[in-house]
Amino acid sequence: MQVASDKTVLGNFEDTQFEYFGTTSRFFTRDDRYFVRTDGPDGQLHDYPIAYTFGVHPLQQYLVEFPGGRLQALSLAWDSRDKADGGQRWFHLNPDEHIKAGDELHWTGLNYNWNFMCADCHSTNLQKGFDLTSQTYDTTWSEMDVGCEACHGPGSDHVEWAKSPTRSSSTRPPDLGFPVSYAKRKTALWSMDHDTGIARLAAETETQAELETCAQCHSRRATAFPGAKAGSAVLDHFNLSLLDAGLYHADGQINDEVFVYGSFLQSKMHAAGVTCSNCHDPHSLELRVEGNGVCAQCHMPARFDTAEHHFHPPESAGSQCVSCHMPAKTYMQVDARRDHSFRIPRPDLSDRLQSPNACTGCHTDKPNQWAASVLKEKFGKPFEPHFGEAIFAGRHGLPGAEAQLMALIADDSQPAIARATAVGLLPRYLSQQSAQLLQVIAQGDEKLLNLGLAKSIPLAPEQIQPALAIPLLYEGKRVTEALAANAIVSTPPERLPDQVRKRFNDAVSNYLASEKFNSDRPESLTNLASVHQQKGNLEQAELFYRRALSIAPHFTPAYVNLAELYRSNGREQDAERLLYTALDRVTEKALVQHSLGLSLVRQQRNEEALEFLRLAAESDSSPAHFIYVYAIGQHSAGRTDAALATLEQGLQRFPHDPQILSALISLNREVGNRTKAEHYERRLHSNASRQ
Repeated sequence: MQVASDKTVLGNFEDTQFEYFGTTSRFFTRDDRYFVRTDGPDGQLHDYPIAYTFGVHPLQQYLVEFPGGRLQALSLAWDSRDKADGGQRWFHLNPDEHIKAGDELHWTGLNYNWNFMCADCHSTNLQKGFDLTSQTYDTTWSEMDVGCEACHGPGSDHVEWAKSPTRSSSTRPPDLGFPVSYAKRKTALWSMDHDTGIARLAAETETQAELETCAQCHSRRATAFPGAKAGSAVLDHFNLSLLDAGLYHADGQINDEVFVYGSFLQSKMHAAGVTCSNCHDPHSLELRVEGNGVCAQCHMPARFDTAEHHFHPPESAGSQCVSCHMPAKTYMQVDARRDHSFRIPRPDLSDRLQSPNACTGCHTDKPNQWAASVLKEKFGKPFEPHFGEAIFAGRHGLPGAEAQLMALIADDSQPAIARATAVGLLPRYLSQQSAQLLQVIAQGDEKLLNLGLAKSIPLAPEQIQPALAIPLLYEGKRVTEALAANAIVSTPPERLPDQVRKRFNDAVSNYLASEKFNSDRPESLTNLASVHQQKGNLEQAELFYRRALSIAPHFTPAYVNLAELYRSNGREQDAERLLYTALDRVTEKALVQHSLGLSLVRQQRNEEALEFLRLAAESDSSPAHFIYVYAIGQHSAGRTDAALATLEQGLQRFPHDPQILSALISLNREVGNRTKAEHYERRLHSNASRQ
């Protein structure tokens, strides 16, 4: 990030134009300043001065100042790659979709706000400075860019020593005066195992400070508690994303922008003690060695950099280690980023897990099974089981999901982040046995697994939530403790043991402080509202829901939760009006349609209700439960044949869903179709036995 000037601006501002869905934007200079004329928050064209550049390569974005201390990043960016590579041009970050003013992805909207979305990792000692009352920012930094102190901590002692006229090696302070030491990683001794061709650490060494520092920015996470310093434990300050659907494929490969750490935690490299600086120079930002040489530091070239291993011509793209073991995905149209899980390609899993693989990523004319057969033939051994199979089963409700998830959780040879993800999925399938496993996790000290449990406690039956949450109040990481407390926030204090109550109240206070820190986002405002709602502070809850909708009129959860607050307070017609308003504003309408249908049922307007329940059930994004509810509504209206047809169609989408199968059994029995009822009963019992 730099002040916009002729030394920092890379884009062509020589009165150039760019057209996007009928809007022509113009880039120009005036009085030695850089300007863009483009559509603003009102949809009209305005001239905006460029305040800062953001990034250098492969793209450069531009920041515009708005009232209230806001900086917004233009969605029109400059491709700074060489012209031969397709660069030296203006482009839009969402080229295939018309993003209009008012959309959350419009450059003037929440998701292009620099203060929240970008600033924390691109400047040193950044203080966001958001004020909830005035809805303004006073964002400050020590250095506009990422400087020495971002990774090494305050440097005043270092500067004092460096300027000292008596400076010498004998007067050198520990770690050159910086409070965070990475010295131990330099003493790590690696020795080559000639049997495997892979280097191993000769002795344990402390590398956690480096990983914790890098992960603060190179991870998919949300800031829960500000003030993280170099070397601070990640889970004391950040809510780390696990291998969640949408972010990662079920086998852990990157899908959305996840920024390395979550991938690296899955890798054999991490398990072996490799750290970021083994491959990357943190000061030059270059690799330690170019090409396959960086891998050859630990992997014997005579064993691995050969055609017998990679079976591609030397110097070809296929002979490069990263092509097979670190496939890339392109984000922001031009920014190719490699997957840091360093995985063995698994084309045998791609069809089953709906995941990509490096082989057919290059050989696009070949099917996945072709690639799987080639690998099996070349290496002559069967593919090993993979944690992605359990995670896929857990995500999609497949038979046996509970057993697979439990097996993954219990297998400490698997990556902790994969096991933590399984912990987060397990409450959907809870039995007495799996509930006992979660209680063991709650009382253990595996930090990522505890985080996964804290995130998922709300999915568990209410009667066992305290047993899972209370041990986590003593877990030692603020993020996990705060999430656990929030999961049982509606528990009356008198129901908690005396010795637990203070710990619980402190953790709830931390949760509220965390959400207040992030109250420039509708998610946090909605979370604050939910806490007040569960505590019976309905006026405060409504206020926070309304604030969320004032800054994000498209935010579905705030509408649905506020409608539920109205319903529970005897204001059903207010709930209905709110949900109709939501239908005009939100993009994904299924949840709103379902909620509106239920509101109309409660008002005994069943025909109107059925129409909205139908729309929700037929949405591509609807869960199985929406289909079930619509079918029950049809049955209640005397349309049993239609209900059966709805359930059978739903079963094609959700072939193992117990609610749909149970309803098919019940309704077929009711209409006297014993054969079909028994067929679905066998399917249901088969699924249960496989669990």
